[in-house]
Amino acid sequence: MPDSPGEALVHDPLVDAALAMIPDGAVVGLGSGRAATRFIKALGARVAGGLRVRGVPTSRGTADLATSLRIPLATLAEIETIDIDIDGADEVDPQLNLIKGLGGALVREKIVAAAARQFVVLVGPEKIVGTLGERGVLPVEVVPFALDFCRRRLEALGCPATQRQASGRPFVSDNGNPILDCRIAPIPDAVALDAQLRSIPGIVGTGLFLGMADAVLIDRGAGVEVQRRLQR
Repeated sequence: MPDSPGEALVHDPLVDAALAMIPDGAVVGLGSGRAATRFIKALGARVAGGLRVRGVPTSRGTADLATSLRIPLATLAEIETIDIDIDGADEVDPQLNLIKGLGGALVREKIVAAAARQFVVLVGPEKIVGTLGERGVLPVEVVPFALDFCRRRLEALGCPATQRQASGRPFVSDNGNPILDCRIAPIPDAVALDAQLRSIPGIVGTGLFLGMADAVLIDRGAGVEVQRRLQR
């Protein structure tokens, strides 16, 4: 990972491609995770050079990073629509459906993506899959009271789940909730599975981001491949 915003700007074609999509005066959704961090560092360099933006962060960590880079921030209470949201993903299928959430910010990431006119995803080629679920993990966020209830319901659906840990302790999202990481096989019908999961009382959100991404930028080494959704 680059050590400074300037390095990110010079050495990262994927981030360069994302920056080219940011107009002056834009409200920008700021994702969480490694790809988003690289983008935010580079955006900070552009802001220092005079680009005017406001960022809507998807996590406390993202907010802290953006603040350190003097990127002005806004909340969803202050703005109605985000012009463009830039984030990463853990899996991307041929229809640009995603699995996200290994960084733990899936619920806020989904809210910010839904509020954006354009949702753009930055990934490396290792994140591209033929069918969602190929990498074997699907995160879901649950309210603490329902943790064991949700785990039993997930097991009954064929999605055995373990509570995520961090530094030897149960992971807690910025919303104050635990995350269950479901062990899954490739998903034959992601829409149906998402509906089943969201029907379980206590599940706050799933890592299935279906029909949301407008464009996926893929770092192919020699260049950046852009895949776009025809309709949203």
